[in-house]
Amino acid sequence: MEKTQTIHYQECKKSELSESDRKLLEAAIEATENAYAPYSNFHVGAALRLADGTIVKGSNQENIAYPSGLCAERTALFAAGSQYPDSVIETLAIVGRNQQGVLTAASPCGACRQVMAEVETRQGKKLQVICYFSEDKILIFEGVECLLPFIFSM
Repeated sequence: MEKTQTIHYQECKKSELSESDRKLLEAAIEATENAYAPYSNFHVGAALRLADGTIVKGSNQENIAYPSGLCAERTALFAAGSQYPDSVIETLAIVGRNQQGVLTAASPCGACRQVMAEVETRQGKKLQVICYFSEDKILIFEGVECLLPFIFSM
């Protein structure tokens, strides 16, 4: 039996984001400056907003002993889990910066998507994910299942 999976998301321009989402995206852009990416030369920044408005940033941290590095998304999520264990994460913004220093598209890898899924399960609330592709193309996903349709769960 053949079935079809539909993925729902919004597409907008950066200028169309709410003030709080624009501020979060700017924090993710700032986080790219702290990336340690000597091997890929691809700097990724992530910023998440907790229910109380607190913003936690993360950036990719590479290591010569691959896969010992960590993605920006997991860096931010694990920092929030460690520092604010009882707080609900509402939104996560992700942006990349290429070798020439130009902002570019970034979307979470499979491992990050699975970690985001567990965050949703743990907190009992969907996580909004904002992915920067360009100033004129921002994708907004309401819940990780839009990014990872067959989530591993127990």
